[in-house]
Amino acid sequence: MSSHAPRSPASADPSPDAPADPKAMRSFADFYPFYLGEHRNRTCRRLHFLGSTLALACLATAVATGRGAWLPGALACGYGFAWIGHFAFEKNRPASFRRPLWSFLGDWRMYYEIWTRRIPF
Repeated sequence: MSSHAPRSPASADPSPDAPADPKAMRSFADFYPFYLGEHRNRTCRRLHFLGSTLALACLATAVATGRGAWLPGALACGYGFAWIGHFAFEKNRPASFRRPLWSFLGDWRMYYEIWTRRIPF
């Protein structure tokens, strides 16, 4: 990860020149400020963090037990908690509907930045 100064999602609005449509963005570097802007609500970020943590626990359990039955749980936790955060608290449509891969990468970068206190929990 790069050594940018700490930032909060509230200050991560795309510049006025940035495309408002994430599909028009050409790189993850362009997309990520938009992604953070879609995660201004603290409860939404906390639900993302909880869902990602539970997804990792499901994946670890699947590996430890050799039971792939845990994999749907990982998906349900990861996406379920995030989507509840967006629909119930952020009041927006998840970026995963428009840029699934970059949104997935954004989830894990935000997760890392929450752990490292670059983004407020």
